Amino acid sequence: MKILLLEDDTVLADILKDYLSNSYIVSHAYTIDLARELCDKQSFDLYIFDINLPDGDGISFLKSLREFADFTPTIFITAFQNIKYLKEAFKNGASDFIKKPFELEELSLRINNIKAYKGLEQSVQINEYITFDTVKNILHVKGNKIALNKKQGQMLGYIYKNRQRVISVDELLQNLWSYDEMPTADAVRTLVKELRRYIGKEHIVNIRGQGYKFE
Repeated sequence: MKILLLEDDTVLADILKDYLSNSYIVSHAYTIDLARELCDKQSFDLYIFDINLPDGDGISFLKSLREFADFTPTIFITAFQNIKYLKEAFKNGASDFIKKPFELEELSLRINNIKAYKGLEQSVQINEYITFDTVKNILHVKGNKIALNKKQGQMLGYIYKNRQRVISVDELLQNLWSYDEMPTADAVRTLVKELRRYIGKEHIVNIRGQGYKFE
């Protein structure tokens, strides 16, 4: 699982990076501008954002990401005690909230809760006969292994973790490709066709005029 940590406190950032890197792939940014550059170049499974940053606030940054159809689960860390920040964070798409100071184990528990809810575990069960290794991009189908390419794995993982809702073609394009390599909608349709060949048409359903939904 890939995590983007946005934290300007160098001491805390180093502690969190060391701790999280034991289990996850962690990218770190000290400023919103650097975090935005990272988001433009790659996709993440989880954001961990501080609120008060040198070039703005994490809540406004998350709001801007949500406006561009980035629905990556987000945990906010902050020293603020005022509940208005909590309300504002959840209003703009936060998944969870943790107040400084906190134990590293508490953060781990909150991450595990999001993983369970969003289907971010390394191995997810597609159906009775198919499991998907989200790290190695391998499908296990009735005892056989099928290696997916990078984009196929990203597509299946993204649709699965957002299975509670319909995902538009534009959202898939924005979240699976960087700005400088943005393809046409045909690329999405091709990937869906390839994945259906492996897992069946019934799991990636076309909702006419809206997009795709995992069933």
